[in-house]
Amino acid sequence: MTPEERDRYSRQILFSGIGEQGQELLLASRVAVVGCGALGSFHAAALARAGVGKLILIDRDYVEASNLQRQWLYDESDAAESMPKAIAAERALKRINSEVEVAARAADLTPANIGELLGGVSLIMDGTDNFETRYLINDFAVREGIPWVYGAAVGSYGLTMPVIPGVTACLKCVYPEPPTGSQPTCETAGVLNAITAAVASLQVGAAIKILTGHGVEVARRITMLDVWSGVVRQVEQPAPEPACPACGERRFVHLEGARRVPISLCGRNAVQIHERERPIDLEDLRKQLEPLGMVRANEFALRFFLPPYELTIFPDGRAIIKGTTDVGLARSLYARYIGS
Repeated sequence: MTPEERDRYSRQILFSGIGEQGQELLLASRVAVVGCGALGSFHAAALARAGVGKLILIDRDYVEASNLQRQWLYDESDAAESMPKAIAAERALKRINSEVEVAARAADLTPANIGELLGGVSLIMDGTDNFETRYLINDFAVREGIPWVYGAAVGSYGLTMPVIPGVTACLKCVYPEPPTGSQPTCETAGVLNAITAAVASLQVGAAIKILTGHGVEVARRITMLDVWSGVVRQVEQPAPEPACPACGERRFVHLEGARRVPISLCGRNAVQIHERERPIDLEDLRKQLEPLGMVRANEFALRFFLPPYELTIFPDGRAIIKGTTDVGLARSLYARYIGS
């Protein structure tokens, strides 16, 4: 540790749970933040300030004005420019701590790229908004023996749980199947920035404990809290389930296949299309679409406004079709304006 680092992290080093040895471990660690929204932007900011050596930021979405109420790394200019969240977060983090290596990936986490994006990390932070991605993270983390920290929040309620392969139950043990029926989302139930900050803080606390060599001391509990009612409840995390497909039977079904089907995005009235890789020249596409409607583009994405729909297209061919949750309609719009 350099004298400058020792000074910068001095208040953290003074904490008996970390000390110089713990700080050295933080400086040598690599953490992936999957999802850079309300939870993930907090994770990234806190871990960068704590001195994590490398942060890998993965997010498939772009910044909108409605994000600014709770997503901690973005400002009005990011929303005005429709910046990909991972790129905007990387820029903000470099201003916060220029010594931390930050790698932004404006991409969807899939079975095809998860090994490349998450390989070799010390820990994975869950900032996602859907069980499909969480099950994918869980399969990879269990297979590779990488700890990860699950978290979720909506309304004024949230919960978090550490997953330490071989020690705690994994996500598949606790939730063998995703919740069924209509579930509240940020769009239908709203969300308070206090609950996202609270859940993300608990996740970061567990992460720092694991990264500084105190993983065995992490509480094996599922923590649930409601910042409106003030109720906090904890239940003991179950032991690993021998019949669990992931950590018990070592069957990683969510890692199979190479591409996802189109999915409706949680609370977004939008569908993501990403069925195959198809590099797209955004400049050529801009010229094709401008006669048909308003287009806004930068080097990271192109937005095409076709009321009541809005198409955001990324260079790898992925698109977010806003204004519908109908996968068939989204596919039709994609084929009509981008190509099949």
